[in-house]
Amino acid sequence: MRFDHLAIVVADLDEAMAFWRDALGLTVGEVAEVPQERAAIAFLPLENGEIELVQPTDQESGLARYLAKRGPGMHHICLEVDDLDAMLQRLQERGVQLINPEPVTKANGVRYAFIHPKSAFGVLVELYQKPH
Repeated sequence: MRFDHLAIVVADLDEAMAFWRDALGLTVGEVAEVPQERAAIAFLPLENGEIELVQPTDQESGLARYLAKRGPGMHHICLEVDDLDAMLQRLQERGVQLINPEPVTKANGVRYAFIHPKSAFGVLVELYQKPH
């Protein structure tokens, strides 16, 4: 298992990038609209993973509801696994509550699923499996 990224939900992507890029000096690798997630994301690569700044683009999305309820801040941590199906089975066998019992596949082939914060001591955990 490897660290992949830390996601921070923000109301204004440009304003957030002004801090992370301009004040801290991090490089913005890519900014993309992700219609499947109803979000715009700025990727800030680091030596051992990346920070993702995530802005909801649909006010009815779960991400927008999260932002309205909790305000900006850390949204989730993502861990990369070699076999997502085996990991999900292991978690289910241990009674871990999953948001996605079946993996979702992105256009780039990355498969992912989320563990509910109730099972992870208040932290939303995303699991990634990148294509081989």
